[in-house]
Amino acid sequence: MHLTNRILITGGAGFIGSHLCDRLLERGDEVLCVDNFFTGARSNVEHLIGHTRFELMRHDVTFPLFVETDQIYNMACPASPVHYQFDPVQTTKTSVHGAINMLGLAKRTKARILQASTSEVYGDPNIHPQTEDYWGHVNPIGPRSCYDEGKRCAETLFFDYHRQHQLDIKVARIFNTYGPRMHPNDGRVVSNFIVQALKGEDITLYGDGEQTRSFCYVDDLVDGLIALMDSPEGVTGPINLGNPGEFTIKELAEQVIDLTGSTSNMVHKPLPQDDPRQRQPDISRAADQLNWAPKVALRDGLTRTIAYFDGLLTRMG
Repeated sequence: MHLTNRILITGGAGFIGSHLCDRLLERGDEVLCVDNFFTGARSNVEHLIGHTRFELMRHDVTFPLFVETDQIYNMACPASPVHYQFDPVQTTKTSVHGAINMLGLAKRTKARILQASTSEVYGDPNIHPQTEDYWGHVNPIGPRSCYDEGKRCAETLFFDYHRQHQLDIKVARIFNTYGPRMHPNDGRVVSNFIVQALKGEDITLYGDGEQTRSFCYVDDLVDGLIALMDSPEGVTGPINLGNPGEFTIKELAEQVIDLTGSTSNMVHKPLPQDDPRQRQPDISRAADQLNWAPKVALRDGLTRTIAYFDGLLTRMG
């Protein structure tokens, strides 16, 4: 029998956070969704408003929060370059001050707390695929550093609170995730390609299109996050969560064109600074410690995501 937890999700109206809200409510938990709506959208959780176990609060995690909770999923942070480079100082504050505030809350309420970290802590990696014991190859002063180093510092804080205050922590390193409720203008490759293909516009590839990414469908990722949160206390992570299937950006564009039946052409533009050439998770730790592996194939996930964006573009006219 599942015991009802009071669960706080920061960034709960975001792309991943909103799917997490859905799943936790489905299994009987009480969910407090906190978001400042910088990149999250009320429309992502609109269907939950009025649910007896759901509460929505506008709040910015860079300020302290005083609530009662059993578990905290710290998901708050803009995660695409378009958004995190808009106000880089605020991005760093969200990761660092947000972590300090949520860790302080977890300490006071004796809650278990999970940090949504990122594969970007590995930077432009010198080893492939990336394992959790790799320390990374990150530029500390580049245009992406506000996000990469903010997330690295948040991990530092989590492990220091764990050592210093015996806090019950979990750290997930999330690799590229896609699915319904992605922001249509976030500049991420899956949403970019789908929106361009549906509109019949040229599909923009940066560089030669041979750089690789691994794409995890959001349902699989949410399974992994919950499995990590519910794992024994000794399992702190960091744990890679992502799909180890590796595709070139060009292959992704070809699949999107095929599935949308689009007449779009591919055009090449210069590669952005510090853009990683390769990105692929080693998920053997997640398999061993969480009994987790992604199930949704790229083609199936893309089909569902295309249907979502098709409906969104129709409504937007």
